[in-house]
Amino acid sequence: MSRTRDRTEDFKDTVHAVALSLGYNESKTAAILASFIMPKPRQRSPFMKAALKTLESIKSLEQFIVKHRKDYTDLHRTTEHERDSIEHEVTVFIKACKEQIDILKDRINDEDENINSRQWLGLRGGNSNADIVAHRHGVVLILSERLHSVTAQFDQLRAIRFQDAINRVTPRRKLHRAANVNTPVVSESDHSELREESKNEFPSEPLRVQQQLLDDETRALQVELASLLDAVQGTETKMVEMSALNHLMATHVLQQSKQIEYLYDQAVEATKNVDMGNKELSQAIQRNSSGRTFLLLFLFVLTFSILFLDWYS
Repeated sequence: MSRTRDRTEDFKDTVHAVALSLGYNESKTAAILASFIMPKPRQRSPFMKAALKTLESIKSLEQFIVKHRKDYTDLHRTTEHERDSIEHEVTVFIKACKEQIDILKDRINDEDENINSRQWLGLRGGNSNADIVAHRHGVVLILSERLHSVTAQFDQLRAIRFQDAINRVTPRRKLHRAANVNTPVVSESDHSELREESKNEFPSEPLRVQQQLLDDETRALQVELASLLDAVQGTETKMVEMSALNHLMATHVLQQSKQIEYLYDQAVEATKNVDMGNKELSQAIQRNSSGRTFLLLFLFVLTFSILFLDWYS
């Protein structure tokens, strides 16, 4: 067996000589070789930059919620005004992230319309652009799911806060109802004592009228306070129900987004099948035309042969 010879150095010398003959100096050649060894990172598209910025915003929102979790749920750490300010900041954060995701969706829709127009005009590059649009749909879906998970965490904290508020209001309401039951008895005993004292010391008529006015005002205030407590409890219960409904609606929206993604995948697959069907139809038409030509040629040759044999005989 003949021994093999390593010709790598010869290849390098040949490439170096060709590079020098083409006008490349030593520094330029070294830069090209370095670029082959350590290639430059690919420049991100504006869509990917916006998507990464949105992802950073969602991460910042999640860190903010984790940081202020105890401040929002613990009643002894912060006041109601501070908890309201935390909820307002989180709501503004969520709204900003949702707007950024909507902007990305609008940009994808514009790209999709451009692809459809290119395919309708019969221009090239439609399949690669369709793959890019599908990838961007996946990016937007991931961002939507991440934002939904963060909002679900805050919805749980909000439900805990409203449940604590309802638990605080319920004992007060029971105490006020017990006070309303006991107040008429006390007022009647006070009335009897005051009447006995008024008979001995002061005129009875002005004191009776004044005491009656005070009792009426006290009952009116008690009724108003009881109605206000009922209204507050009803409002808090409705807020808890609204939070639960909001979480349920967000869950359904996420399920719909998954169904939309599945439908999009089916549409992309159907488009590919239609393209393959069009190619098969074009090939079938070509085969049909070639078969027709062959048949006409065969009939022509057969007719000419029959005429020639008839003439020859």
